[in-house]
Amino acid sequence: MKKIPITIVTGQAGSGKSTALAAFEDSGCYCVDNMPVALLPQFLSLPAGNADAFSGLVFGMDVRDSGFPLNYDTVVNRLRQNQFRFRLIFLEADEATLVRRYSQTRRKHPLSIDKNLHDAIREEQILLTPLRDKADRIIDTSTLNVHELKTIVRKMATDITKNDAMQTEILSFGYKYGLPVQADLVMDVRFLKNPYFVETLRPLNGETEKIRAFVLNNEQTCLFLRRYIDLLDILIPQYEAEGKAYLTIAIGCTGGRHRSVVIAKQIYDHIVASGRKAELAHRDIDKSISP
Repeated sequence: MKKIPITIVTGQAGSGKSTALAAFEDSGCYCVDNMPVALLPQFLSLPAGNADAFSGLVFGMDVRDSGFPLNYDTVVNRLRQNQFRFRLIFLEADEATLVRRYSQTRRKHPLSIDKNLHDAIREEQILLTPLRDKADRIIDTSTLNVHELKTIVRKMATDITKNDAMQTEILSFGYKYGLPVQADLVMDVRFLKNPYFVETLRPLNGETEKIRAFVLNNEQTCLFLRRYIDLLDILIPQYEAEGKAYLTIAIGCTGGRHRSVVIAKQIYDHIVASGRKAELAHRDIDKSISP
């Protein structure tokens, strides 16, 4: 079993862990929900049997196992020393969304035995913070429906089973819409000259040639790109060597429509040209125009 990718799916109750596990199962993984972390070494020591028929092992873990947050590091680090490969996926949602979901399903939160739902959600968030900080991938499901979450998870399953290399995403965004929660590295490019203030360019976005030329044909932009790409060329191999499974590089401008889109594409092109796999996404490109 040591060569089979092992994924731990955890996060806040109500954030979509069951949906994620179902999507992993649909992708050919063997899934076990509510696995006590203390039993994981024993499970992985069992005879492999027909394990080769599965593309990965996925375990759902949460605070229903009271020892999970406390014992996770000890158990997983010991297994890693024995050449097991782990990825930790953390699902979360904002409090209002979790409250609405519990109201709709009429289920009880696992920590709400002696407290109200709001307090249970907040206590769980505190308990899981150390695990969230260690996660290879954080998925905020607040605005996702079931089908969108399954699509994300199926793609993750494909990436994990086809290629064990680090998955890198370059993401443009607008600060006015908030920081992307999944970002590992965030670069603010609001210091660059803004095409918003050119009336004829304002309606266009960073995927058009006119905006690209405006942003890139500038000495300040060229200097920044050289220095920042040099930094990424140092950092990315270090993250790979450390065993990180996912890396999200977020590039932000005010509205996420012009400057960040152009810069994100330049960084994406450089990473792909270096022979690494990368994905490019523009979170806010279609939102309202703003400076």
